Amino acid sequence: MLGVWPVAEIRAAERQRLAGLPDGALMARAARAVTVEAVGMLGFSYGARVVLLVGPGDNGGDALYAGAELCRRGVAVAAVLGDPAKAHAGGLAALRAAGGRQVSLAEAGPADLIIDGLLGIGARGPVREALVPLVRWSLEAPAPVLAVDLPSGVDPDTGAVAGPAVRATVTVCMGALKAGLLAGPGRLHAGRLRLVDLGLDSYLPEPRLCQLERADLRLPSPGPEDDKYTRGVVGVAAGSAAYPGAALLCVGSARLGGVGAVRYAGHAAAEVVRAHPEVLVTDTVAGAGRVQAWVVGPGLGSAEDAVESLAAVLAADVPVVVDADGLNLLADRRALLERRQAPTVLTPHDREFERLFGEVGDDRIGAARRAAAGAGATVLLKGYATVVAEPDGAGYLNPTGEPALATAGSGDVLAGLIGSLLATGMRPGRAAATAAYLHGRAAARAALDGPVVAGQLVAALHAELAG
Repeated sequence: MLGVWPVAEIRAAERQRLAGLPDGALMARAARAVTVEAVGMLGFSYGARVVLLVGPGDNGGDALYAGAELCRRGVAVAAVLGDPAKAHAGGLAALRAAGGRQVSLAEAGPADLIIDGLLGIGARGPVREALVPLVRWSLEAPAPVLAVDLPSGVDPDTGAVAGPAVRATVTVCMGALKAGLLAGPGRLHAGRLRLVDLGLDSYLPEPRLCQLERADLRLPSPGPEDDKYTRGVVGVAAGSAAYPGAALLCVGSARLGGVGAVRYAGHAAAEVVRAHPEVLVTDTVAGAGRVQAWVVGPGLGSAEDAVESLAAVLAADVPVVVDADGLNLLADRRALLERRQAPTVLTPHDREFERLFGEVGDDRIGAARRAAAGAGATVLLKGYATVVAEPDGAGYLNPTGEPALATAGSGDVLAGLIGSLLATGMRPGRAAATAAYLHGRAAARAALDGPVVAGQLVAALHAELAG
């Protein structure tokens, strides 16, 4: 699991680390990492053309020292300085001594690679007007872009983009992961991430945000003494006469999360048992029998019996996932949530979130955290960069979101899987983050065969879990 830290904590760790090192040691390590990545992206060095976009401060220094090293490897390096008076003096001298050139933007010429060292983690808000032409040039140039620590124009803590911002092919992230590289539009601008160890770990506090990796997904599996009940039973209250498919999708994924049995309650009982004969079906939540967790909402509709199903599920003293129509019904019935003592996971997309909690805004992490604290529930805010927030402020940023998930029914599949993991005893935040990770991986797998529809996600999820 990878920790993710706010800028204030990273800067504090850097200050402590620098106190025990010779001057320039961290910058030298950062510049070396940029050089190695640049050579890898170029595929060759001698005769290649690299343009540095250089701002003030350490990011500009990293870029200049990397440019000097590239010059020594036979690369033709030209540096465009956003503010020549504030350029890192030592880095600029090193570049010139190695044969690099300082040029204007008009003189930069074509490039095989652009290195973005304009702005670092201290920058907030829109890129300054003087630097906008350099950012726009990077966006229009055909060359790949390597960003030093953070693409210029991206907020390091939120991922918000308030104007023109560099779109990196690769971002060399120094020392610790920043949330802005993983959340909001920032994830789209960051490209592939390469994390460089600067020795900050012992100076950083325990992270409040994490990113799961594939090795972290230790899913429940049956032991020799287990039976279907000891493995956990998940209940699914989903679907309606108008939306029976939602029940099939939700039940389809709920079967895959490690539980011993699935109980379905709703109007699509005949369709569900025809597709999944192992599922136990009934018409009502009251008739479903004992479960260790519930999923409620996908395709439930808004009729009175849908309200009754939601109320019955939320009255149960077991973990509950509320999705889709369940969230819409809950927006006018917040008392049902306030009375709960057992864990609850809410899975809104942006419009559902706004009905429940107000506008998401530019800070998706902050919005999810505020909602989780206010509701006393785990909130999974869906999106290309899904955020999971727990009531105490801890959370996860999902690295596997796929545009292919923007299809009807994909959320039903996600909700079923979360409920299944909850029924096995997994903690709410971890269950939501694990399901989101696998959901994204399944979408990527399904997309290999062309356009994705939600029905394919269940089969792809099965393949992902098996592989």
